Amino acid sequence: MPEVLIRGARLMDPCNGLDGKTDVVISRGRIAAVAAALPGEGREVIEASGMLLAPGFLELHAHLREPGREDAETLESGLEAALRGGYTAVCCMPNTQPPLDNAVIVEGIAAKARDLGLADLFPIGCISRSREGKELAEMALMHLSEARVRAFSDDGSGVDDSGLMRMAMEYASAFEGLIISHAEDPALARGGQVNEGTVSTEMGLRGIPALAEEVMVARDLLLAEETGCRLHLAHLSTARSVRMVRDAKSRGVMVTAEVTPHHLLLSEMDISGYDTVFKVNPPLRTPYDVKALQEALKDGTIDAVASDHAPHTIEDKEQEFDYAPFGVVGMESAFPMLYSELVLAGGLGLMRLLELLTSGPAQVLGLHPPEYGAGIVEGARADLVLLDLENEWMLDAFDFASKGRNCPFHGRRVRGRIRCTFKNGKAAYRLADVGSG
Repeated sequence: MPEVLIRGARLMDPCNGLDGKTDVVISRGRIAAVAAALPGEGREVIEASGMLLAPGFLELHAHLREPGREDAETLESGLEAALRGGYTAVCCMPNTQPPLDNAVIVEGIAAKARDLGLADLFPIGCISRSREGKELAEMALMHLSEARVRAFSDDGSGVDDSGLMRMAMEYASAFEGLIISHAEDPALARGGQVNEGTVSTEMGLRGIPALAEEVMVARDLLLAEETGCRLHLAHLSTARSVRMVRDAKSRGVMVTAEVTPHHLLLSEMDISGYDTVFKVNPPLRTPYDVKALQEALKDGTIDAVASDHAPHTIEDKEQEFDYAPFGVVGMESAFPMLYSELVLAGGLGLMRLLELLTSGPAQVLGLHPPEYGAGIVEGARADLVLLDLENEWMLDAFDFASKGRNCPFHGRRVRGRIRCTFKNGKAAYRLADVGSG
């Protein structure tokens, strides 16, 4: 590949605390130079004046549906969607058909992703065999496999057997594995469709109480404290969950937490007309919870923003509310929505938002320089995203690379657009009107 010069961009790198206008040269998949007024002779030049250059995003939580539900998403369509959203690496959750509960299957999808040559893929292995919550999956074998599984979860459902969860944490601690908790008590959540409260009553739907999440957050924090295991709490949605995480961190518990764009930007008050695009798990909570989640971003309680990208076919989502599956697509809408609503309108710093999408997720997963988390410095891998913060446009779910159309932000006017995503120095995604000279 020819050398590439990205000229005149504002470089913002939360890994190294860098913020300033500069040029960047990419050569042989890595960053060869970072300096002002670099020469363009013999190089492909991308004129980036007025744009922002940041490290590529890391998606901690996506459901790519392969194997088993390729009608809803494939590795290829999901990783293409990631690149369009500025993500250069994706963690895929194990609730596939069959589940990712053994070394053979995780090696298979990891190899297929490598052959595709799109965004990097980090498979998340199951905690329990077949996600049934009865016996441990092959955690150590998955970790030692070529897929190098770093984290384990039964996401899509919680592990309700406390003894099994304790055993999983003790086992994972032996090789510094990460346990990702889908914090939900099935007895409290069973049959629920939306948040338990006024809206569920008005809609005549069974509610999922905040307590269903909070009981399991409390349990898993205690288990992590007892075992010394690294614990990550997925898609937190309530104010009390945030308070418990904040308190646990103050005691030295090795816990991290993520929150999704839809839980940050939507509440149960946004549900209307029984539109199943707003049916998510955990459910959209109260405006009070939304405010608490946003404050937790600012004070550092939350470590990462993850989209919980969960594509479904149109036919599946168009069922009656009680029968439609939970989930929304989110990788292609995450940055513009977060930038528009939290940075421009909500007082969140842009550097902090980028941290929540880059170095924060990398630290959660235990990824380290030089391959990950090095930022935009000489010698680092050239996984980058070029952003046009001034571009105003409309989110159109029917123009997504993802097969999923179940986006709750469809039709929203937003600011901030992904102009180009570089993977290993190659422009893996480029918006049509980004020229080079």
